[in-house]
Amino acid sequence: MIAPHGGKLVDLTASEKKRTDLISEFSELHSFVINRNLAQEIDNIAQGVFSPLEGFLTRNDYENVLSRGRLASDVPWTIPIVLDIDKSEVEGASVGDDVGIRLNGGPIATLTIEEFYTYDKKEFAKSVFGTTDTDHPGVAKIQGMKDTLVGGGLTFLNHIGNPYPDYTRSPEETRALFNKKGWKTVVAFQTRNPPHLGHEYVQKTALSMVDGIFINPLIGKKKSGDFTDDVILESYKALMENYYPEQTATMSVLHTEMRYGGPREAIHHAIMRKNFGCTHFIVGRDHAGVGNYYGPFDAHEIFEEYPDLGIAPIKFRSFFYCKKCGNIANDKVCPHEGDDIINFAGRKIRELLSNGEPPPLDMMRKEVANTILNFENPFIK
Repeated sequence: MIAPHGGKLVDLTASEKKRTDLISEFSELHSFVINRNLAQEIDNIAQGVFSPLEGFLTRNDYENVLSRGRLASDVPWTIPIVLDIDKSEVEGASVGDDVGIRLNGGPIATLTIEEFYTYDKKEFAKSVFGTTDTDHPGVAKIQGMKDTLVGGGLTFLNHIGNPYPDYTRSPEETRALFNKKGWKTVVAFQTRNPPHLGHEYVQKTALSMVDGIFINPLIGKKKSGDFTDDVILESYKALMENYYPEQTATMSVLHTEMRYGGPREAIHHAIMRKNFGCTHFIVGRDHAGVGNYYGPFDAHEIFEEYPDLGIAPIKFRSFFYCKKCGNIANDKVCPHEGDDIINFAGRKIRELLSNGEPPPLDMMRKEVANTILNFENPFIK
């Protein structure tokens, strides 16, 4: 099976004895409260989704990620995983100290402080997102961050829970599943939307090249107007139950936030799926894009900069339904244009669903459309 990113699958879960000792001592530690999004990042670090990270980035790694898209060790890494704090939150704590991290009042981890450092928010935004425009949701988030970053290693104490336990697997569990199924090659599909026929075409085309496909919808913070997590999961369940063979397809969810980082986030998405045990990763048109901040195939081109990534991209261009061909096609295999072409326009599909209308059958499976229409409001407000 493919090696985890950086060569080792990280597991930061404390032993039962150490966990008991740390929780009993927790009230004596300097501690601070974080929101659920940061708590999810800790969960992902601890379970190996973000291997080889074992904590939040120190300055050297942070600066290398911004300038080179790599950790200081030269391992590819494109999205800074950082912890922002007010220094007053841990007043009195020093480098080398353990501090407690809480969510909703309960302990979830301890952090061994390696470094406090300041950072330039505009440099952060420009390096990762290619823009400092605060209309970009990723830039807006950076602008709202606190002014100090703290780097250090984590010891994991408690899972934060999630509403989809039946569809949540750790990298260790997905690797065991792929091994049980006898899959030596596995392609991953990242999504933050319900599936239309274009998605199905891409997935099944990629599946024809490998042993199995891992559908891995992103469940977590997204921007207003995106589909809700429930809609994404239920619509994919409807598709897979009706149109995918169980022996070659499986699904679990990825708990993390959507950053809308275009090319850099495409690399980050691939790294996480490599840690889950996938050998291939589907990269579509405008992968992880938003608005007009990225070119339609920028996320394809960035993979050329990472020949040592260790997971193979499968790149797809535009795809559409051609009435003259009578099937789904793309611009490499279909010569037709004009009225013969029906594009899978997300905006049009959203508009129809918002009005309570199912998209036509040459755009979306009826089972998927009916599932979405069963929700009173399928969109994030």
